[in-house]
Amino acid sequence: MSKAFQATALCAALFTAGFLPPAHAQQQGPNDAQIAHIVVTADQVDIDAGKVAEKKGSTDDVRKFGKQMVTDHTSVNQQAAALAKKLKLKPEPNDTSASLKKGGDENLAKLKDLKGKEFDKAYVDNEVTYHQAVIDAVDKTLLPSAKNPELKSLIEKVRPTLQAHLEHAQHLQAQLGK
Repeated sequence: MSKAFQATALCAALFTAGFLPPAHAQQQGPNDAQIAHIVVTADQVDIDAGKVAEKKGSTDDVRKFGKQMVTDHTSVNQQAAALAKKLKLKPEPNDTSASLKKGGDENLAKLKDLKGKEFDKAYVDNEVTYHQAVIDAVDKTLLPSAKNPELKSLIEKVRPTLQAHLEHAQHLQAQLGK
């Protein structure tokens, strides 16, 4: 499994920073079953946005980045499902995964009405925010909360790739002009 695919796996899990559960739940952090559901949901959110970018992006770079997010996050969802099965871990819906789904749906609705450079800017700006939130979530929530060593190891291994995804999105953002 490539580092890009591993990073994307965590990219999904990591997006939780902007969508943390209520304060009382944050104190104890998500359990492994909740982290698994967060990963799958976050991956699907980025897959959906990436598919839109593949079709609506007005530049090759934006379309390619969207395609990369679809490819990477699809692979991560497959890996997450395999790990959950191996660990006999049933992903548990939670406030964070519900918030991720809601935020993803709202982003898709916003992107649906945009075209051209306006679309590109909105998509890339969201990806920058997304990846920064994922990195913050890895550092502050997911790593400290993960109990299973395999899950924790995966999160640790993908952090550098998440940083690379953030830098790629920031590069696109600079090209598009803030």
